[in-house]
Order: sequence, then C-alpha cells, then structure tokens
Amino acid sequence: MDIQTIKERIAVVESKREYLLSLLEQPNLGTLRVDVNQALEEMDDLLDEFRRTFPQTGSN
Repeated sequence: MDIQTIKERIAVVESKREYLLSLLEQPNLGTLRVDVNQALEEMDDLLDEFRRTFPQTGSN
C-alpha cells in the first residue's frame, strides 16, 4: 500500500470523527455513550500514531 492510499484512508477515518462527536450530543444515547467514547479514543490513538509515523505528510 502506498503512502497516498494510506493518507486517503486516514482522511476518511478523520471525517468519521465528527460524526462520533455529534453522537455524544444525543441525549438518548444511553449506554452506547461508553462505546462512542471508546471509538473516539481509539480513533485519536490511530491518528496520533499515523502522524508520528509520517510526520512530514500530516493528514493530507
């Protein structure tokens, strides 16, 4: 897999983060709030690892 493909896939992942944040604003989320928080934490870890691995490329 080349770096451009990885960057494109990371951009897709980043775009989903906003959706997860909007879910946290829903008052009827109930116990799913824990899962959404976990997904956000793991996504942030993935994005941080990508930036550490490819510091010169950023996210785009």
